[in-house]
Amino acid sequence: MKGFARVIAFYLPQFHSIPENDEWWGKGFTEWTNVRSAKPLFRGHVQPKIPGELGYYNLLDPEIRERQADLARYAGIEGFCYWHYWFGNGKQLLEKPFDEVLSTGKPDYPFCLGWANHTWSRKTWTKFSKNQNSILIEQEYPGDEDIIAHFNKVLPAFKDPRYITVDSKPLFLIWDPMHLKDQEHFITMWNELAKQNGLSGIHFVGLKGGPIKGWDSPLSVGFDAVCWENFWMAEYRTSFIKSRIFPRLQQYFNTPFLLKKYQYKDLIKHYFTDIDSIENVYPTILPNYDRSPRGGKKAVIYYGSTPELFQDHVSQALKVIENKNDEHKILFLRSWNEWGEGNYIEPDEEFGRGYLDVLHKLIVSE
Repeated sequence: MKGFARVIAFYLPQFHSIPENDEWWGKGFTEWTNVRSAKPLFRGHVQPKIPGELGYYNLLDPEIRERQADLARYAGIEGFCYWHYWFGNGKQLLEKPFDEVLSTGKPDYPFCLGWANHTWSRKTWTKFSKNQNSILIEQEYPGDEDIIAHFNKVLPAFKDPRYITVDSKPLFLIWDPMHLKDQEHFITMWNELAKQNGLSGIHFVGLKGGPIKGWDSPLSVGFDAVCWENFWMAEYRTSFIKSRIFPRLQQYFNTPFLLKKYQYKDLIKHYFTDIDSIENVYPTILPNYDRSPRGGKKAVIYYGSTPELFQDHVSQALKVIENKNDEHKILFLRSWNEWGEGNYIEPDEEFGRGYLDVLHKLIVSE
């Protein structure tokens, strides 16, 4: 029998040019700039990754967005979680693709929003940057007026019939919940504003990773649920030396033989913990991860992923959530199209639709 899961895929809108990126990185810069220029760093390291049937797309093309939705629907993915950038004082970036989805009503495919509430600096793309600590745009929290303006900006999305809900409330994920200033006040204000506008409230999800200690910190400040990422713990359990000592040596010597790299088959053995079985914890599933297109030799690299290994990984995830209420059987897929982090499930030249076929087999087919 197929397993039931509400798979929600993180969706990066960085595949169209904007004036800010033109200024910071050169005219026409998009995430494809990093992807195309990636190089293999060790024997068996597959780079560059080459997109399959969708090609090097522009997300301002509505046909591409329709084709993405068709592929995700085939795989049994419930919807996209579009990364949303609000830096305070009304400043946004990369908003055009989602604004077009909202204004046109197309594709007719579910979605929710994830607030990527972090400062942008040059270290995001370390291999292109000499002054890595310089700030490009800072995440700010100016106060109540901005909280209200932010809510009013996303309210049309919350009211859209395509918007993904949990317990009858729009799901809103926050990338760094503990960075958000005065979290309880923010959550209270948005819940009040939601009810004033005919909604039942907001289902707030805080993304959390790192050591298990403090995994529940978002819950302690008013979040309804935690999106739990086990990268750090999986790396630690796979190899203490690799996860703690090698990165320091690599940073000091900057040598390729000290790359922070892990075999995917080893990581997935340690990816899930007892925490993932808690009712209001939403685990992540990970088809692959290789940040070298962005970070070069300083990147974290998972290598050796295949659709067959991903099938084992997703099968484990389905067992982890099988005893939860259906409404809370949420798996966040990281990610739909983070090509610059080698973290995507879209078709590529190497495996075609292989990873999508896995989800179709485990979630859609009987």
